[in-house]
This record gives sequence, C-alpha cells and structure tokens, in this order.
Amino acid sequence: MYKESRQVRGIPLWLLREYLEELGGTAVSETRVEGEGWTITLAKMEPFALGSLRVGQVMMEIEGEDDAIAILNPKLEKKTMRAGA
Repeated sequence: MYKESRQVRGIPLWLLREYLEELGGTAVSETRVEGEGWTITLAKMEPFALGSLRVGQVMMEIEGEDDAIAILNPKLEKKTMRAGA
C-alpha cells in the first residue's frame, strides 16, 4: 500500500481536482478524488511567500495500491509540471 503527502504550488485546488478527473478519477467531494486503486485528498494551504510574491499551494494526500500509483504518478507529474519548478 502506497501513501504519500505532496505539496503542489502554483495550481489552484479546483484545477488540480480537474487534472485528477482527467486521469480517470471521480470527484466524490470538493477535496477528494477516487480512481481505480487510488484516492487523493486535497487541502488548500496558506500561500507560499517569497518576498512579496505569494503563490497558492495545495497539499495532496495520495493513497493507493502500488500498481495503480505506479501508473498514475508519471501522468500526474506530467500534468503538474511547471517551468522553473
């Protein structure tokens, strides 16, 4: 069983939820998406501050079967990749 917490910066919660739906998940609430063999819970965090710059961030709690996560992770990383990240 796989379990991980991951911070994602620069992507609003609603858009991250939409990405997860595009990857085969179903939103069961505003903050929870379930897919075949995996569940991700999203939580909005305080913005990350660097000087006067503020960037939104979301905590992802990822849980699932090892095989399902091995398929999901590369696709999720591609969706959330940002230049300069």
